[in-house]
Amino acid sequence: MYQISIVIIVTMNIRIAIVEDETDTREMLVNLINGYEGYSCVSAYKNAEEALNNILLLEVDVVLVDIHLPGKSGISLIEQLKSLVPKTQFMVCSSLEDSNHIFSALKAGATGYISKTTSSEKIIQAISELHLGGSPMSSQIARKVVASFQEHKVIKNDSCKDLTNREFEILEFLSRGYRYKEIGDKLFISVETVRKHINNVYKKLQVNSAIEAINLMKR
Repeated sequence: MYQISIVIIVTMNIRIAIVEDETDTREMLVNLINGYEGYSCVSAYKNAEEALNNILLLEVDVVLVDIHLPGKSGISLIEQLKSLVPKTQFMVCSSLEDSNHIFSALKAGATGYISKTTSSEKIIQAISELHLGGSPMSSQIARKVVASFQEHKVIKNDSCKDLTNREFEILEFLSRGYRYKEIGDKLFISVETVRKHINNVYKKLQVNSAIEAINLMKR
């Protein structure tokens, strides 16, 4: 009597959307993705507004997002879409590699961050890794994340223990001489939101000025 074995081969079919304002880069990514079996680019947009209006209507697994877009930024787009399509994974593909943009993107809901200089093969690998539950990052991005954690100063002052991470972040910018608008631009929030956070800091620390708050933080 012969025993018959049945082997089931599971093929990935990852549906991907792209948000990139540079035409050449956008077309390159579309052709790259569609050139690999198991990967399909279902839509591509030149700005965040187009993406916001259309991605909700599609079943997308992964969205590749540039940060510097005309109008709404890629980070703002991720923050809005993540709450609406929580199962969709977002990966930044950008030439902006400074720590502020990296952490703002991750806080907004991105689970991957690669450089535009990443090779074609590694872009596909990153998409696959992201889809399977990983958090791919270009090596230079990962190094900056590690360095940022190593440089982070732990504040031990008991009076500061009730501050949120965002409040600490804004207070740190104030200590470095940034103005409200500059802080808002760095964190992709409005000046009014910055002002509200700072008022909350004053209340929690029981101080009346930024100088008092900064001095208390550094004790």
